[in-house]
Order: sequence, then structure tokens, then C-alpha cells
Amino acid sequence: MTRVALDLLGGDRAPEAVVDGALLVAQRTPDVEVVLVGPVEVAQSLLEARGATGRFPLVAASQVIGMDEDPARAVRAKRDATVRVAARLVRDGSAAGGADAMVSVGSTGGALAAALFTLGRLRGVSRPALAAVIPAQAGPLVFLDAGAGTEATPELLAQFALAGAAFATVRLGLATPRVGLLNIGEEPGKGDELRRAAYDALAALPIDFVGNVEGRDVPYGGKADVVVTDGFTGNVLAKGLEGAAAMLSELLLAALTATPERKVAATSLFPAIAQTTAHMSPEGLGGAVLLGVKGVVVIGHGSSTAEGVVSCVRVAVQAAREGLVPKVGRALSDLLDRNRALAAT
Repeated sequence: MTRVALDLLGGDRAPEAVVDGALLVAQRTPDVEVVLVGPVEVAQSLLEARGATGRFPLVAASQVIGMDEDPARAVRAKRDATVRVAARLVRDGSAAGGADAMVSVGSTGGALAAALFTLGRLRGVSRPALAAVIPAQAGPLVFLDAGAGTEATPELLAQFALAGAAFATVRLGLATPRVGLLNIGEEPGKGDELRRAAYDALAALPIDFVGNVEGRDVPYGGKADVVVTDGFTGNVLAKGLEGAAAMLSELLLAALTATPERKVAATSLFPAIAQTTAHMSPEGLGGAVLLGVKGVVVIGHGSSTAEGVVSCVRVAVQAAREGLVPKVGRALSDLLDRNRALAAT
């Protein structure tokens, strides 16, 4: 049985969508136990209304970290915040009555700060990264950093590359993931000083480094299984891709339903359109995983529906069962030892 601590108050549709997602998880995966973390009376009321009283373990947490709050200050001040309590459950572990992983679709900064404050960083980690899966045309790819930080160094991008490769072995089932560096051109000498130095740093790693990858290559996929960049660039690109996908879906639907004649002609196309839209939606891919902390932490989209919550829990369970944290830890610890050995020579 895998136990997942679920933030009851996180997200635009919380707490209803969170409870509905937990119920779907219980129906579909009986070997997963969801622990709802939040105001007990709120959880009990929602469960009672759905005929599911007593269905889940409840852990009390009375505070929430809002989107407009400074994450670090809020986490320190709000000891009873849902993400802090959930992180404590992960720290304690399921064997001690805690949890194997945590999921929140609330404040990204709040969940990140709670994880750092409560779980701590793995050996050799300068700063954790958010690893997201992007639905590229050629197949899903891992993309990091998706927004855990805004600045980077070549050494930090090297850590991201190793962590992302380890994540891809678990999330995508790839034995030897191809790793690329996001840049403005394919040639090794392209980009600013950070990108040029990072190219050399990644080329020296024990990974399948395929060189630079341009932004236009990301939605198509096929060139790399893992794309590495700094958190500022990564967050801008991820949100841009999300917005472009939504816009294209809306434009296509509007064009096909503009007249009665088009509606009739488009009827046979709707299944294909629905399939394509589902492929581009982040709902089915689950949330981003925070790599570099001592525990499995999944942060979902703030607009997640119940199905989005289910996807996040699925990613968390997979990461916990397949030993993602130890795999990332070994890769980054080996890098630290390697760098120290080189510095000593």
C-alpha cells in the first residue's frame, strides 16, 4: 500500500475537486491510500455529502499558503499550513504513520518552500528543480527547470541534467534518456555565457548529451527526451506552450462550429479533435515533480480538476514505488564526489 498525502486546500477548485479526485483514486487504485490534509470538518462535510464518510484518513491542518503570499515567510509563519503538514508526513514516512509522497495543486512556491524547509535537500544539490512532462508530438519529454528558481549556473544546470535523466528513467521508462540543453541555436558555440559554459558542463557528464535544442523543437519532440534550462526560461516556455495549445484548440473549435453547415461537416472530426486536445492537455500528464529534495513532492496545476488530481497522485505513486529519490540522490552525490576529486588533483 502506497500512502499519498493530499493537500485539501490547494488549487482553484479546492476543496471539492481534491476530494472528488481522492474518491476517483480510491475507486481505480485500491492499493493506494490517500491521506487528506486540511480542516477535518471541511473534509468530513464533503465526504458525507458524497456518501463516503470515513473513506480516507484525515490529518488536521488549519492554514493555507495563498498565491499572493511570500512562500518562504508564509511557510515559516504558518506551522499548520497544509503543505507543511503534508511535508512532515513524507518526512516521517508511511512506516511511521506518515506518507510515501505528497501532492498539492496549490501555491507552487508554498509547496516548494515547505519541502525545502521540512524535507531538506539531497546531498550535492544546490537547488531543486521542477521537472514537468510536456506532451510533444513525438512523445512526452521531461522539461526542467519549470519554475523552481529563476537563476542558474552551469553547475546547477549540470545537476538538473542528471536529475532529469534519472527522472526520465522512472517517468518515461527510458534506459538511457537523451538530454538536450535549451538554447537559441543548435551549434555548440551558440547562446549567452551561461549556455556556452553549461554546454561544456553537460558534455562532461555520464549521460547521453545530444547538444543544444531550440525552442521550436520542444513541442515536436524527437531530438531529446530531457530538455534542461533555467527556471525563468523554463516557466515562460511552459506557460507559452500551454497557452498556445489552448488557443489553437479554441480557434479550431470556433472555426468548425461557425456555421450550421460546418457543424454538420465537422461531426465526424470531433472524436479526432477530442483526442488531440486530450493529448495536449496537462490534466492527463500529472504535475511537476520537485527533484533534489528528500522526498517525493508533486505539484499540480492550480486549475486541476478531479482528473488532474488523479494524474498527480499517479505520478507520485510511480515515483515513490520506483525509488525516484534514491536514484536522483545517487546521481547527484556521484557528481559531487567527481567534482571534489577533480578539484583535488
